[in-house]
Amino acid sequence: MSNSLEQSRLFSRREFTLESVLAMLAGVVITVGGCSDSPSSPTPTPGGGGGGSTGDVTGDISANHGHAATVTAAQITAAGAVSLNIMFQATHPHTVALTASQVQQIGARQRVSVTSTTEEAHSHTVTFN
Repeated sequence: MSNSLEQSRLFSRREFTLESVLAMLAGVVITVGGCSDSPSSPTPTPGGGGGGSTGDVTGDISANHGHAATVTAAQITAAGAVSLNIMFQATHPHTVALTASQVQQIGARQRVSVTSTTEEAHSHTVTFN
């Protein structure tokens, strides 16, 4: 029975640690830009982020038409690979995949550009920093 109690405590510690890290990273925002013939426009940031003191990073989306992406401070701190759904207010989704190395570069405020998946016969280039 003590082994079961021990496992329960370890699980609770793991959950606590995970939730703590996620809470810290919840403030990171990445804005994504889309590709099209129209010029680039500012991307709205879900939750009103936009960088600043929260540690969030927003990216620019080429030819954007309602997409947005957020990389949270927690995701930057965790420094792992991230897959972002950038649909936001658009009528269709796109996904942007960031490697662990790219997430670390974004956290270091280095420029990172990635191309989204192709949906509705187009894709978007998302540039962070």
